[in-house]
Amino acid sequence: MNIQQRFIRPFLVAVAACVVLAACATGPRVRTDYDPSADFAQYKTWGWYTPIAMEQSGYSSWISERIKANIQREMDARGYRFDATAPDLKVNFQAVVQERSDVYSMPRSDITWAYSYRARSYVAIPIWYDEAVVSNYTEGTLTLDMVDAAKNRLVWTGDAIGRIGSKRTPEQRASDIDASVAAIFGKYPYQAGNGQPLPIPGR
Repeated sequence: MNIQQRFIRPFLVAVAACVVLAACATGPRVRTDYDPSADFAQYKTWGWYTPIAMEQSGYSSWISERIKANIQREMDARGYRFDATAPDLKVNFQAVVQERSDVYSMPRSDITWAYSYRARSYVAIPIWYDEAVVSNYTEGTLTLDMVDAAKNRLVWTGDAIGRIGSKRTPEQRASDIDASVAAIFGKYPYQAGNGQPLPIPGR
């Protein structure tokens, strides 16, 4: 792999993984997990984890900057204050693309011929059966991690998962990124300095 391929490939992967809403009218599937021993009341400030997983190639892109802007907005809305030097929480994010397959049954019908001695000819007999169908698709996952800075320990994580659809314009991809980050934070139940989780819509 030459130098150009080494730098371009992570960017293309990030582009693909961040259009997880392209084929999902209802938005991505979101899953979360957290450390039950973590005291979220102690977290009042936040900063970026170094290095950010999506920027391990050594440079940022308009996609990673877009995600950062969305995270900044969501953290501000929850009362967290940005602290670049000594934050309580550090935020990291990554995008991954995987090839997937779905196997399902499709009802089919056909005709078979059998000889009827009564009719003294061949007659058509309908038959019904299930046919296994394999559907291959590409799945993108945007992951957001929150790390206890003092312990360097993951305390909360959220994934936005969805199928990657057809080609999208940069403007459409930007909108998909916004919706994906919002969907993840829609499942984050805490406010700065408050350890009591708020109700999550749809839970």
